[in-house]
Amino acid sequence: MQYRPFGKLGFEVSALGFGAMRLPTKGNGGEVDAPLAIEMIRHAIDHGVSYVDTAWPYHGGQSERVVGEALRNGYRERVKLATKLPSWEIKSPDDCDRILETQLARLQTGRVDLYLLHCVNRAFWANLQGAGVLDWAERAKADGRIGEVGFSFHDDFDFFREVVDAYDWPMCQIQYNLVGESVQAGTQGLKYAAERGLAVVIMEPLFGGALAVPPEPIRAAWEAAGRRPADGALQWLWDKPEVACVLSGMSTMDQVHQNVAAATRSGVGSLTGEDHALVARVQGLYRRFSPVPCTKCGYCMPCPHGVDIPRNLELYSNGAVFGGNALTLCRNLYRQLPAGTQAAACQACRACEDKCPQSIEVSALMPRVAAELDHPTPQAANRARD
Repeated sequence: MQYRPFGKLGFEVSALGFGAMRLPTKGNGGEVDAPLAIEMIRHAIDHGVSYVDTAWPYHGGQSERVVGEALRNGYRERVKLATKLPSWEIKSPDDCDRILETQLARLQTGRVDLYLLHCVNRAFWANLQGAGVLDWAERAKADGRIGEVGFSFHDDFDFFREVVDAYDWPMCQIQYNLVGESVQAGTQGLKYAAERGLAVVIMEPLFGGALAVPPEPIRAAWEAAGRRPADGALQWLWDKPEVACVLSGMSTMDQVHQNVAAATRSGVGSLTGEDHALVARVQGLYRRFSPVPCTKCGYCMPCPHGVDIPRNLELYSNGAVFGGNALTLCRNLYRQLPAGTQAAACQACRACEDKCPQSIEVSALMPRVAAELDHPTPQAANRARD
């Protein structure tokens, strides 16, 4: 296993972190297959994984309980354990105490090494500030229940920069992958946080698993170069010095074996010029599969009615190309766009169409984008929170 510095905290963690959001389940009821999940988590730790990430809502609360069982018998001392405060449920410091105490009981520990404010966006951030959560976190650090406080993020780069600058954070968690360099915090956010000493933990490195099973021409491009698609996408992240840890939500033992082996081969600057050319070719193929030929040039902006046209088209295209978990993620991201910037706000004025080099009929597309992406479900609500 390869290990990487964790920002300014003075310790290292494994390149691969075990994300406990997609644990194996039994049947169609969603019940976690606890014996298999525990075996997988312990196997990963036995093979060098030293970072385990869970959260209050994962698997309806089952995730924290299963992780707690997995970390018994000496495993807890071998990892940095992270869980998250559900930002949407907090109204006062008393809520923070109640939830943290429940989490500590589920996890069978007296201390969480890293406690993240979950799913930070503009609305939740205002809620957390109003509830005095950062002052509460300092008290929880002082009494030993949490080691360090961080945040997981779901909003745009400008707001990410605002949050980073608002507190002396030691770490953050962002969604980032080779088809999402401009999504949310994106590459700009990765670099901005790392330059300020934050450890940056990556979630959704395989875009909900979609990058592991790409369309046939993309799979063929990876395999012609001797790479598995999942390995190529992960190595692209590990090549970056700003990345402290890459979380993978593994749901089978085979995925654990493959990802541990991939992390063992990883390293900053390990990709060759040919590797980078391959990634660029793969990214180009993904763009070709897009149902909308948007290049995100931005000539259509600003929209006179406030719609973020390139972002809406990107989410629509990614959902269409990948489907499955990735479509759920795209729907979550659409609902998290700032008010008034979603496709539903389009007034079909067609001002953008005169400027578009690709001659995209934006006014006709926006209603389809809104219809496809605005689908809230209980499952999607949980997915939205990392």
